Amino acid sequence: MSNPTVYLKCNRNVEVQSPDVCLKDLGSLRCSDSAVSARLKSLKVYRFGEKTPRRCVISVLKLIELMEQACPGISVEVIGEADVLVELTEAAAYKSWKQWWKTALVCLVSFFGTAFTIMAYHNDVGINEVFKELYRIVLEKEPGGVNIIEISYSIGLALGIITFFNHVGGRRLTKDPTPIEVAMKNYEKDVDETLIETAGREGKELDV
Repeated sequence: MSNPTVYLKCNRNVEVQSPDVCLKDLGSLRCSDSAVSARLKSLKVYRFGEKTPRRCVISVLKLIELMEQACPGISVEVIGEADVLVELTEAAAYKSWKQWWKTALVCLVSFFGTAFTIMAYHNDVGINEVFKELYRIVLEKEPGGVNIIEISYSIGLALGIITFFNHVGGRRLTKDPTPIEVAMKNYEKDVDETLIETAGREGKELDV
């Protein structure tokens, strides 16, 4: 085939563990010519140096330029992102004791922070007085110690939190993403867009 068409779908954010970044690391590539497809997938598009930043923004126009230089005569159709944020990471970093320590610290802060927030809210609205008054109205007598209303409320609060976050231990209740996953996805998207825009504004983007 003289002029094959190459379809390129790049991801917005890519993590690599090798200093040499190939085209296949940035997303998906499809071509009817298997020889062209194999050559382009192994095409080296960037290399992280020892003193260079661990993040790099590559424009898809730069990728098209390199692809056309490697395989003259091809036609490139882009169906993915216009810019790719590439980050060099180390596999061992995810297994180190520092990562486990950070995870444990985040869990402790989240647990005690949430508990304090719930207690502060209950104290602010005077939930104990509400329970006592409700107990008097329903049972027509003074509450003594922990009562059935407080126990029911505590169980309902726990079930509500489990249902809202869609997790019981390591198991997901439904296939829908949890609110935390949605929030983290939006946060990562905002961070990626900010880094890409900053690199373009400062002239650090790898472009044509």
